[in-house]
Amino acid sequence: MMKKVILMSFAILGLVGSANADVTRHPLPNNSTFPIARAVEVPAGTDLIYHSGQVPSPSNPDAEPGSLEYYGDTYTQSISVFKKFEASFKDLGVDFGDAVKLTVFLVGDPSKGGKMDFSGFMKAYTEYFGTEEQPNLPARSAIQIAGLAGGPGMLVEIEMVLAKPKQ
Repeated sequence: MMKKVILMSFAILGLVGSANADVTRHPLPNNSTFPIARAVEVPAGTDLIYHSGQVPSPSNPDAEPGSLEYYGDTYTQSISVFKKFEASFKDLGVDFGDAVKLTVFLVGDPSKGGKMDFSGFMKAYTEYFGTEEQPNLPARSAIQIAGLAGGPGMLVEIEMVLAKPKQ
């Protein structure tokens, strides 16, 4: 029975990791548990998808456009952005496990003295990356910027590079 459970576990792991079996994700040094990869290697023959940046949808369309209430806080906006990616991924035949690089642009939150709400972003990020269901970690940069082209109230834009093995 135990042998069956072990074999089943390996089969499941094989299915989960098969889409990116040849992508190498290098962990951060010193056994860091911070949920990003130090570097990601993508082998030749893998299609790279450069996904344009996504910005949040209104969280409360009844609020004044451009207000923080209209878009929500950094956590709410980050979840909105990740949900937009999720919808887009269906057409592309990829998922969050295929992400190899994220660039995150965070606007300073007026309610935080103009500093980016990195912890609000990380709360949303860790719902999609480094989970038991989706353990693949991308390389990632997070940058505070003065503003986004979408206008006032937007605090988050994320762009991704994904690796899709040829079929």
